[in-house]
This record gives sequence, C-alpha cells and structure tokens, in this order.
Amino acid sequence: MPSSALDRLARLNIEYPMLFELRNTSAERTTHCGVLEFTADEGIVFLPNWMMEDLLLQEGNIVSLKSTSLVKGKCVKLQPHSKDFLEISDPKAMLETSLRSYSCLTTGRTIMIPYNNKKYYIDIVETKPSPAISIIETDCEVDFAPPLDYKEPEKPLPSDLSHKESPQVEEEPAAKVPRLMPFSGIGRRLDGKPSTQLVEQASTPVPKKQHTDNNSNNSNRTSGNLVFGSKANAPKVQTQPKAFLNSASQESSKKTDTPQFQAFTGKKYSLR
Repeated sequence: MPSSALDRLARLNIEYPMLFELRNTSAERTTHCGVLEFTADEGIVFLPNWMMEDLLLQEGNIVSLKSTSLVKGKCVKLQPHSKDFLEISDPKAMLETSLRSYSCLTTGRTIMIPYNNKKYYIDIVETKPSPAISIIETDCEVDFAPPLDYKEPEKPLPSDLSHKESPQVEEEPAAKVPRLMPFSGIGRRLDGKPSTQLVEQASTPVPKKQHTDNNSNNSNRTSGNLVFGSKANAPKVQTQPKAFLNSASQESSKKTDTPQFQAFTGKKYSLR
C-alpha cells in the first residue's frame, strides 16, 4: 500500500493488527487481508497473483480498500483442490507453518500455499464464529473436506447370481456293482481222506437279483440241503468211490501196524 495510507490510518483510532476489506465492485467479490508494508506508489496497491485470480482482477482494475476489525477464529474447514495434498507426510505441520503469513480468512475464498516447489490451492469452506476471522495469535481448529478431484472407490455391486438359488443337480445313481461271491467249492485233505464238510460261505449278503432267482428255482432243489447260488453255477460235489475209500483205510491200518522206532540195543565192549 502507499505510504499516504499509513499516515491516514495513524490519525484514526484503529485496532491492531491492521486488517482490510478488499472488494471488487465490478465482480461483487469480497475478501479480507492484511498489509505487508507501505512502500507502493500513490494510487497503487500490489496483490498476490492468486488473490487477483480469486477476485477476478487484472492489472489496472480498480479495487476498494476499507479498514476493518475481525474476531479471532475458533474453527475453519478447508478443502484442497487436488488430492495431491493428501500425499503430504504431515499436512498439519505444513499448514501451521504456511498460515503464519496469513492474517485472516474469509468463507468462500481460495488461498494458495506453496510447499516443496508445488502450489496447493485450498478453498475456505467454513469459518467460525463469523464468515471472516482473524488467525493471528489464536488457537483455531482445522477440519478438512475431501479434495475436489477425489472420487470414492466404487462399491462392488452384488451379483445377481448370489441371489439366485443354485440349480439342484440330480445325482445319478451309482451303477450297481455285483458283490463278491465267496468260494463255493469243496475242500480236500492232504492225507487223502475225503472231506465231508463244505466250505462255509462268507457272511456277505446275496444280491437281490440272485435272491429272486433262487426263489424261482426253489422247486428244483432237494429238501434238507442248503445250496448257495443257482444250481447251474454250483459245482458238483464229487464223492470218492468205495474202492478208493477201502484202499485208503487199508493204507492207514498198515501204517498203524508198523513198529515204532527203537533205540540202540547192542552190547558194549571195553578196549582193555
């Protein structure tokens, strides 16, 4: 600001620090700011580029300056323009350092904060307790709104297949496997004698088909005999001929008549 503005303000009873209301009457935009120094030429004020862009001002436009006093702020809500702001390691510490160069904030205006060779534009969404607050020597709570270009991840839509009942698959009946038939032959003794006992069948049940066949062939079986399987499949029991039985009995009697082994019964002699 020009030095004449300082002389005029010094003669007035104003509150410090000096705060001003800056208005672009042509665009009906208003903001608030402080003063850096009174070294400008007469009739000229210098504004930062980001402030001129926010007020829709160009070089040579006319603005209105008015001294004002603002209450100390208690709460402010900020909204970054880009989600790159979220990538800052410690945004709170960065704001505490950067906002020291600002004296006041106005609801609906945009500020610019340079950090790490980048410019971060931030909208002032809300200020409390009034639309314009002073942030000099005050404790102010800061809240953040999602960035303007931030998009929430889309939630996966529930698939229609999950609601539909899964079709019931009819299981085909397993093919009937014929069960193992036990051995149905006759045993023979190693000593040549005939075996009169048949080998007992295992405890496995007989399949239904064979059972029905057995019922149909009951008329062909003799009473008093237990036969497993059909008559055609059952092996014929071969009986030993009588001559073979007689010869076997004679051989066994001869074996019983032979004398048993006797120990040595000779005489002993002396070498003397």
